[in-house]
Amino acid sequence: MRHGAARLRRQVHIVLAILVLLGFAPSLTSAEVKTDKAEVPQVVVDIVRGEPLNQTVPILGRFVARQAGVVAARVAGSVAEFNIDVGDRVTAGDVIAVLDKQRFKMRRDLQRAALNRFSAQFKTKNQQIVLLKQELARLKSLSKSPAFSQARLDDKTQQVIVATSTAAEAKAQLAMSRADLRLTEIDLKDAEVLAPYDGVVSVRHVSKGAYVSVGNPVVTLIGDQTMEIEVDVPTDRITGLPIDTEVLAVVDGAHKLKTRVRAVVPEENPRTRTRAVRLTPVFASKKQNFAANQSVTLLLPAGVERSVITVNKDAILNRKGKKLVVMAIDGKTEMREVTLGQAAGSRFVVRSGLKLGELVVIRGNERLRPGTAIAYATPKK
Repeated sequence: MRHGAARLRRQVHIVLAILVLLGFAPSLTSAEVKTDKAEVPQVVVDIVRGEPLNQTVPILGRFVARQAGVVAARVAGSVAEFNIDVGDRVTAGDVIAVLDKQRFKMRRDLQRAALNRFSAQFKTKNQQIVLLKQELARLKSLSKSPAFSQARLDDKTQQVIVATSTAAEAKAQLAMSRADLRLTEIDLKDAEVLAPYDGVVSVRHVSKGAYVSVGNPVVTLIGDQTMEIEVDVPTDRITGLPIDTEVLAVVDGAHKLKTRVRAVVPEENPRTRTRAVRLTPVFASKKQNFAANQSVTLLLPAGVERSVITVNKDAILNRKGKKLVVMAIDGKTEMREVTLGQAAGSRFVVRSGLKLGELVVIRGNERLRPGTAIAYATPKK
């Protein structure tokens, strides 16, 4: 009996020693401490702030030439020379074609001869007036002489009047002849078809030897150095495009180009409910490599720029068909329902439910409940 009790005590001592060595008792004590002492969750918050809303909508436009069209003949005649071909570049004043000038030169010489004749006639009439006035003066000097005749004096007076009228008629004929000569010289000058502006010849309507009448097309010219952009804009977006508004354009899907609104044409297409808007490109250099009717994408403002309240997209929780955010108020959480508008980058426009300057949880908000104590660092405004 005595030996059995001693053996039992030794076994108990061995078990206790093993438990102490294994540290079983301290681990239980640590677990109890952790259970009693709850941790405060650390979250990330963001500020509800106001931002200017100026979204853009891509609309397809096209390049158009401000100066383009047919260069017509100003006088009739056969084409004697043709100095350009399709694709050639011309400068304002360059000679495109020359009509036969022989008829115009002959007419000019004829008009010059007529001008000289009428000029001589006018001088003769003036000298006749001088002669008649001298004779009239002599008759008046004999008014007290017995040889004086009142009838001769009256006749001479009428002759002076008639000569003066004839001289006036000769002067008018001289002016008409001078005008005819000037018109003939203009026709002779217009026999050379000149380029009215810088551009490229796109169509040649006649060839050398062809006869053209007044107004017949000679070539079609495109002023490719004065390009602008035309786009048909929906009527409800016109308010966002006042004059001089800057609009970004994208050419060929890669090349970006700044433009400014030059004019809004006050004519609406009733089928598409659009109005034509003309924009002037701001080219980095004078050299342009764009073609008429080339497509261009314009990023037009969706409307008038305005200030809106926005919230970070990460703050939005979808719970049973509702849009909720977790508010951070005095270190505790509060659930609030919000009404959202359109997206603005990485944020949503808030129509109702939030105010400027409020804090919302954007990280660690998935498992939070109302009234939960949280720890966070207030972001800078």
